Amino acid sequence: MPQALAEFSHTDAVVTANLLASGEPGVFRGIVADWPVVAAAQNGNDAALAWLRQSLAPSEIAFVEAPPEQHGRFHYAEDLRSFTFQKRRASAHAFLDELAGELASITPRALAAQGILASSAAPAFEAAHPLPIRPGPGEIRLWIGNRARVAAHCDPADNIAYCAVGRRRFTLFAPEQVGNLYLGPFDPTPAGTPIAMADPVSPDFARYPRFAAALESAWTVELEPGDAVFIPYGWYHHVEALSPISMLVNYWWNDGVRGADSAWDVLLHAMLALRPLHPRARRHWAAMLVHYGLEPDGPAGEHLPPHARGVLDARAPQDLAAMRAALLRNLSRSG
Repeated sequence: MPQALAEFSHTDAVVTANLLASGEPGVFRGIVADWPVVAAAQNGNDAALAWLRQSLAPSEIAFVEAPPEQHGRFHYAEDLRSFTFQKRRASAHAFLDELAGELASITPRALAAQGILASSAAPAFEAAHPLPIRPGPGEIRLWIGNRARVAAHCDPADNIAYCAVGRRRFTLFAPEQVGNLYLGPFDPTPAGTPIAMADPVSPDFARYPRFAAALESAWTVELEPGDAVFIPYGWYHHVEALSPISMLVNYWWNDGVRGADSAWDVLLHAMLALRPLHPRARRHWAAMLVHYGLEPDGPAGEHLPPHARGVLDARAPQDLAAMRAALLRNLSRSG
């Protein structure tokens, strides 16, 4: 079964910096306990809704809705061509009215406004709710809803998620567990990234036997209002909102320089080029991709004099541009 996630002190800058650089997840308890929204939510669901109504601009927002029989799970329908939810738009205040209307229901619909920009949806939010940890450029996003479940997925960025209203449970899986999560289609996806078909809440080991290994190595944490979790780049996370009114505040950022080239395109090209190869050739190219692409042992051409390194040391903008042009020429010929 999943193990408890390690907890860290946010008051120690060195500890925080080391965690963010480690590539491992962690929890910060009470890191935003003094936020006004956290204080308001302590007075109950009606108080939380009143605060949200006062803080959200009346402009239109996007949200998703799943019927009661889905038990809060936003996922694929059986045919994998459609989903268990529908996408809707309404004013923020109309959305809050729908949330309030579900409070008295024994079998409520699942409602969730996901990843809305705080700068437009709640312009005064950031000034009143400063982020204690903000390592790189990014935007604050709000996730508001009731009891809902988002399937395990990963994001191409580091992420700190702050629990502001209600309780949330996160189940985290390391990037290496990708094969044990049984990811769904690359297209269509619910929100742009592939999601796990296996469900930690109701695992089906007969259908997804390797998922047992994923759960054995997983981490889990339950956040109270004021807590936060650090989810490193590429870590898969299953998220459960456990309360009838819930709000999460998250912040994605990327460290270092990011070029225009997409690692996703590399993956698709590798699928195209490497799948037809026999096992011995696959072994060779797996080693080549790791050695030259990821450079775990350091710069791949450092044993050569600078004039002889060529593409092995292509890091300057003009060298990268030449590589990109050559790649496009090769792709056009192979097409």
